[in-house]
Amino acid sequence: MSRNNANLFADLPPTRLPEELCQILWQTGSVRLERIVSHGHITPAGQWYDQDTDEWVVLLRGAATLCLEGEELLQMQPGDHVLLPAHRRHRVEWTDPQQPTIWLAVHVLCDSETSK
Repeated sequence: MSRNNANLFADLPPTRLPEELCQILWQTGSVRLERIVSHGHITPAGQWYDQDTDEWVVLLRGAATLCLEGEELLQMQPGDHVLLPAHRRHRVEWTDPQQPTIWLAVHVLCDSETSK
């Protein structure tokens, strides 16, 4: 996806992959933009994402359920988005096994001022 003119819904894997497909669309020293394609993928049992970056993620297609540690499950449909501050433990509990779930994620590396 290095073209200047690309489509987030194009070039989807023809079949379900063993792992999520994560493609970096653009990045600088402190910002990374990713397209993530899930197809029934979840975070393995007992594992959590605990990132050094703030992450803003929007669900573009499909459906998903996120778990933010200590909170109720978050059901996500197309257009729903969430901000996950650095070190906010979270996991993917469910993604639609019948169709690709497409996410757009923006990761921003926090400096010491931002992460306090």
